[in-house]
Amino acid sequence: MEWNDSMTLGYEPMDMVHREFVGCIANLQRCPDAEVPVMLDRMIEHLRVHFGEENEIMIRHEFPPRDCHIDEHAAVLRSAVEVRLCVARGDYAQARSFANALAKWFPGHADYMDAALAHWMVTRLHGGKPLVFRREAHVGVALGIDSYD
Repeated sequence: MEWNDSMTLGYEPMDMVHREFVGCIANLQRCPDAEVPVMLDRMIEHLRVHFGEENEIMIRHEFPPRDCHIDEHAAVLRSAVEVRLCVARGDYAQARSFANALAKWFPGHADYMDAALAHWMVTRLHGGKPLVFRREAHVGVALGIDSYD
């Protein structure tokens, strides 16, 4: 997994943490087996901080759908702890599988749950919607043109 502009939400505190999250996933996906326990521990620590900060923001700023968002964070953390137990028994394949599952889960979570939170935060703090500039967008796609025939 690699960060790309399509993952940008327009609320920099979240975007910064999400870039770090994507890096943690990539590290766990690519590291040699000998580094799996350390990379998984880093991932778990990142998840605890990342989710803790988002949960705190949602509570402090009274984000209406916070309960289901917080519940999803808790489910991911529970899975991470279960995977850590497997890795402690030498089952490194579970850590790779977990990293791949996170890579599949994150875009949907970000597009729906985190995008709504980013919108809420920018509106509450700045009175408007998030602005997102995508450097990687294809001009034709941005203009609704499939080809330049």
